[in-house]
Amino acid sequence: MVVAIAVIRLRDLFAVVMLFGIYSLLSAALFVALAAPDVAFTEAVVGAGISTVLMLATLAMTSRHERRPAHKPWLPLAVVTVTGAFLVYGTLDIPSFGAPDNPVHTHVAPRYLEESGEEIGVPNVVTSVLSSYRGFDTFGETVVVFTAGMGVLVLLGRGRRRRGEEEGEKRDSQGEKEGAA
Repeated sequence: MVVAIAVIRLRDLFAVVMLFGIYSLLSAALFVALAAPDVAFTEAVVGAGISTVLMLATLAMTSRHERRPAHKPWLPLAVVTVTGAFLVYGTLDIPSFGAPDNPVHTHVAPRYLEESGEEIGVPNVVTSVLSSYRGFDTFGETVVVFTAGMGVLVLLGRGRRRRGEEEGEKRDSQGEKEGAA
């Protein structure tokens, strides 16, 4: 919570990017504590690694400091507060964490644990679920992440090209001025 509040309050965008990286690492540590090392690894790589690098690259093409808003953000604050209240209300009837009679423990999970090794031939249950039972879903997620990464690279490349074009135009206009003199 402290890191999240600091991110909201700061105007130095470099410090915000670094705090986002710290927040991702803290989230990864939380996932490790919850015995989800695969999710922790993904959070560390994508959240703290790739996202931080992409935000730093974007920051290199913009200003380091955020401008003060011209108006008070009361409407966005109200929308976020109402949305947060609805989300909290939506979680009130969720079964308690780790209860043995939760739906996740009574339907598909026992079958995966007991039969996936024989059905798929892969001894690791997580690998068998991700690669076989949820293969199309995993492939779709991979395509979405790849497409997003390519989009960011294209946007970053456009910024560099524009700078190069502007520098070329400046040189051309200076050459015309020297030729006219």
